[in-house]
Amino acid sequence: MRGTEMDIDIQQTKNELMDYKFALDASSIVAITNSQGTITYVNDQFCHISKYSREELLGQDHRIISSGFHSGDFFKEMWRTIGSGKVWKGEICNLAKDGTYYWVDTTIVPFLNEKEKPYQYLAIRYEISERKRVEQELQKMMATIIDVQEEERKRLSRNLHDGIGQNLYSHLITINRLLSELEHPLLTQMQKEATELIEEIREISWELRPSVLDDLGLVPAIRSYLSRFSDHYHIDVYLDCVLNRRLDISIELTIYRIIQEALTNIRKYAEVSEATVIVREMDDVVRVMIEDKGKGFDMKQRSPGVGLFSMDERARSVGGELLITASPGKGTKIILEIPITFAS
Repeated sequence: MRGTEMDIDIQQTKNELMDYKFALDASSIVAITNSQGTITYVNDQFCHISKYSREELLGQDHRIISSGFHSGDFFKEMWRTIGSGKVWKGEICNLAKDGTYYWVDTTIVPFLNEKEKPYQYLAIRYEISERKRVEQELQKMMATIIDVQEEERKRLSRNLHDGIGQNLYSHLITINRLLSELEHPLLTQMQKEATELIEEIREISWELRPSVLDDLGLVPAIRSYLSRFSDHYHIDVYLDCVLNRRLDISIELTIYRIIQEALTNIRKYAEVSEATVIVREMDDVVRVMIEDKGKGFDMKQRSPGVGLFSMDERARSVGGELLITASPGKGTKIILEIPITFAS
């Protein structure tokens, strides 16, 4: 009797496993490899999306569908994770047999032996090519919006400086001439107000688009901005900047605006008298770090504001990544990385 019950249990378990396999094969792209990465099983979905037959795939490794999109470090980190017995999740761009690219959301689960070492890997994937296409279109759209916005800022800045600013300066010259011939409290008041208006227009023009950024480049623009920032808000900003060349104007603008926004947040919320800005060119990447040792905030409890969202969108628009770390009482650190090759 016991044998019969055991047989029934085994059969039920087999049926359940077959049901799970059917559901997985129907909904997912599935592959199994041995510990060396050699493919030992693929389902029909894998063959369909990769355009390879099962016979062409078995005995190969996943380099057969490599697109060359990801760096060697990307896959080294993946192998380091699954080789240690941990589950890896990520998005991978693959190349089908017919030369088309496709994206998959991937989960790789290591199966461990009695020594807790992986003896095979189960990869479950879902195609996300359409989602990635939409994301890329949105990124292009955002980049276009930012470009239009910057061009409008540039136009307004020039008009303020060359139009209203110059007219006010002409009036100030006239007032000064009158004062040299006639002393009157009203003329003195007009001189003071005209001087203040000229200075205010210069500040607005500078905030909109500093001409030094277009004329001389990123480094002089950052130095000039930090000097004005420190004088205005009494926050000393330590700058360590090493750039060997001028970058594409879209990259220079992104770096400048993110530094500007980060320092504005420091001024408003950090409650500090010092901050640090570091800009480094490393191989094909520009790395920017803005850091303060102020109040900080709890990243789990506080949702990103408009400023942080704006910085992230600017970074994405030039193919960059923005990382923000903060904790209460220990300050905030913002790290921006942009590939220099983006412009080309």
